[in-house]
Amino acid sequence: MRIVELTESTRKNVLNDLLKRSPNNYSEYEETVNAILSDVKENGDQALFAYTQKFDNFRLTPENIRVTREEIQDAYAQMDSELVEVIRRSAANIRAFHEKQLRNSWFDTREDGTILGMRITPIARAGVYVPGGKAAYPSSVLMNVIPAKVAGVTEIFMTTPPGADGKVNPGTLVAADIAGVDTIYRAGGAQAIAAMAYGTESVPKVDKITGPGNIYVALAKKAVYGYVSIDSIAGPSEILVLADETANPRYVAADLLSQAEHDELASAILITTSRELAQQVSAEVDGFVARLSRREIMEKSLENYGYILLAEDMEAAIQAVNDIASEHLEILTKNPFDTMTRIKNAGAIFLGEYSSEPLGDYYAGPNHILPTNGTARFFSPVNVDDFIKKTSVISYSREALQAARRDIELFAESEGLTAHANSIRVRFED
Repeated sequence: MRIVELTESTRKNVLNDLLKRSPNNYSEYEETVNAILSDVKENGDQALFAYTQKFDNFRLTPENIRVTREEIQDAYAQMDSELVEVIRRSAANIRAFHEKQLRNSWFDTREDGTILGMRITPIARAGVYVPGGKAAYPSSVLMNVIPAKVAGVTEIFMTTPPGADGKVNPGTLVAADIAGVDTIYRAGGAQAIAAMAYGTESVPKVDKITGPGNIYVALAKKAVYGYVSIDSIAGPSEILVLADETANPRYVAADLLSQAEHDELASAILITTSRELAQQVSAEVDGFVARLSRREIMEKSLENYGYILLAEDMEAAIQAVNDIASEHLEILTKNPFDTMTRIKNAGAIFLGEYSSEPLGDYYAGPNHILPTNGTARFFSPVNVDDFIKKTSVISYSREALQAARRDIELFAESEGLTAHANSIRVRFED
């Protein structure tokens, strides 16, 4: 890996390189995506089925669009029983973590008859998109569905592209069943996002769409935002390791590659105050890449978006960490908990040498659907709050309103909204 001195100039260059990977920079695909969305919105199933035939080589019909219970049972039979139990244990951890995020409605009453509160209710329908083929990740199914179940969402639908034989990845089906999906539809790509956003004869309209996908899926989610809510516009995977001289270079190298293997646009960055560690990590990365299975992808990822940034001191290193606002941040310093107190921006933070990033991907419980491309400065991981609505509740007695009426009328009149003031005033006419 390239070792670069961390300066103001190199920091800006790294940030610019990372931002190039954002889905917002792929405008050349938007025309195609918008055409698909419009077609499905106008023509429903007819368009959805035609695009499935075109892109997935499968003839979809109203009779076969839903995955059957028998197919789900067959999926269990195809899966290694030990892996099924691992998925169950992972699901239990994810559920336990997200249950701690649950909120209750609340009301505050006062002696003058004022009642103020917040009513919290789940959304009615959630739609989960799951990639198909080689990009099928049962772990992402759990991370999308379980927070919705914990929130109390009434109906959870899932779309995932079929193979040319119409079959769906068995791991996807098993994870969906364990997580609690109500109905699974054979549909993928931008056309599946359109179906969930607008509704078709076969696919119900949902209130929120979550889940990762390719650039067409990402741009489709961006385009339908407003018709429905979405989780985020996900970019390529990222890892940033902040380390000092106490870090184990072999661990650091292995963790950097855990994200570099995702795809050629993935980013893997080490920021360290130790030149010796930087050199050792670079050598360890070369050794791992030479013998791991996804060598070509890792090499391309590291060539384009892999850096070892050598900082003058920990203060400069932490500033760069906060500027990059990485999806995954590992802290491998002498006192990682103290270092963490100075971190402002990260999707998920992993502390200490035995908290490697894959722990969060699969098993620990916190959600692995995280903000990317610097959006950790203002976005959060997918959580239970993504599937609830908060409704304000206001109730005033005559006594309470009389005490506040002059303030409200004056405020409304200052804005030129005389009808606002009048709606208060008429309640106190003799």
